[in-house]
Amino acid sequence: MNTKMHQRRTYSFSASKSSGFTLIEVMVAILVLGVGLLSFALLQTMSVRFTQSANQRTKATNLAAELLEQMRSNRIAAANYQAATFAGGAVPANCAQNVGNLSINDNIARWQCTVLLALGDGASATVTFDGDNIAVVRLGWGDQHWEGDAARRTGNYETGQLTMRTQL
Repeated sequence: MNTKMHQRRTYSFSASKSSGFTLIEVMVAILVLGVGLLSFALLQTMSVRFTQSANQRTKATNLAAELLEQMRSNRIAAANYQAATFAGGAVPANCAQNVGNLSINDNIARWQCTVLLALGDGASATVTFDGDNIAVVRLGWGDQHWEGDAARRTGNYETGQLTMRTQL
């Protein structure tokens, strides 16, 4: 018999030649994965908030344009639409949707109700009309409506504001 065939091979297991992961490597990988997932969750939350804010701005733009178009369609009485001005929290007494021939006051009351429903109870509007046929509609609303703490819902950066100006 050949002696080379019957020789046993011995294997040495040293730390430098072992394969697999150590516990520390696994813990670091889990930590990195956890931080990544938390960052993704924060990104998703901020995306939802910014989408809601953009939705509010779109509603405000459409509402301001609607009032300016009402003023444009009735240029003779456009100055009467300055009565659409209201402060935050001032809810019109009658928000019923009237049909048929509507007066300017009916249109103003309907528009104010629509603004409050779309932008929230803290919404406000300022409507001006000058002698040069320039109409300006300014809308303000609370843009931090998702915030539970009332103290964090105030300030310059938490308030949505829109100003739309046109010549009739």
